Amino acid sequence: MSKNKDSKERQREDALRSLDRVGAESETIAGSTFVRMADRAKGHMSAADKNEDDQIEVWGTRIGRGAGLVFAIGLVIYLVVTYL
Repeated sequence: MSKNKDSKERQREDALRSLDRVGAESETIAGSTFVRMADRAKGHMSAADKNEDDQIEVWGTRIGRGAGLVFAIGLVIYLVVTYL
């Protein structure tokens, strides 16, 4: 009977260690995903994908993307105020 208890206790400890390890890894993955998404959005809004030799194209892209963001936020506010 004692052997069975030791085996179950060892399995329980292994399971708890595994859960702790998975919990730590998921926090790291979630954090790195958030950072990656934020960097991608920052690059998109700053027109990092455009040719930097043509400053007019870069600024036009930045202005257009900024205006689109302002329009989208305004639209969401309008819809919330109107329908809720």
